[in-house]
Amino acid sequence: MKMRTGLLFRGATLAGMLALPLGGCNMPPDLVEKLAQSTSRPPERDASVTAKVKAALHGDTNLNRFDIEVATRNGDVRLTGLVDNQRQIDQVIELARSIDGAHSIHDELGLRKSGS
Repeated sequence: MKMRTGLLFRGATLAGMLALPLGGCNMPPDLVEKLAQSTSRPPERDASVTAKVKAALHGDTNLNRFDIEVATRNGDVRLTGLVDNQRQIDQVIELARSIDGAHSIHDELGLRKSGS
């Protein structure tokens, strides 16, 4: 009998969990739409920020020899690649911060091993 009660309880819990997403939220539809519009950016704007950061890196004689990847999503710029020293990492970050439309910078830059 205990096993049967346990199965019933588990079934009721599972049914309750599955019903949660169907309940939705009680926010007015116009507020939901405004929130969605304010948190997403057109891909063209992100592409523009990425292009500006890449162009700035290419134009900097201290940094243009490094293969630094730039990706932007909703104004957040992610930088990946390897440079020779911390000063160059700081330069890349400052350069990216100076670009209009870059909201935050995610630094995933690393240092090359000596002799590379």
